[in-house]
Amino acid sequence: MDLQNLAYALDQSIHNLGAVAVTAGSVAALFSKEKRRLAWLVLSGCAVQSATGALFGIISYAFYKHLPDIGGIAVDALIVKMVCAVSGFSVAALYLWKSESWSERAKKGSWHLLATLAFVAITSAAFLRWFS
Repeated sequence: MDLQNLAYALDQSIHNLGAVAVTAGSVAALFSKEKRRLAWLVLSGCAVQSATGALFGIISYAFYKHLPDIGGIAVDALIVKMVCAVSGFSVAALYLWKSESWSERAKKGSWHLLATLAFVAITSAAFLRWFS
């Protein structure tokens, strides 16, 4: 068994579950009353996405002694994904910390923002995969 491919496959599986948590959690919150639970799910999903994203680079470095060789659109897509993950984590954390004092409009807006960030990140992932 090729350990590098196993490591990538396991990391990708966990990364995909993080994407599901972020996307499904943020969209579900638009229709649910369980918003705090969903905020924890989105926050956790963003953290998983960030950690497993970094792990892709670590795995490459461990096996090849250099980071993945990507350029152009793939780099731009990676940057967009990273900005989405950090922004999503920040919005979800802020929601958990401060939302009880927010207006309903602000709360709803935060969930629309989180859903938008999730969809932008997933779209960027497709560009990253295709152009790398």
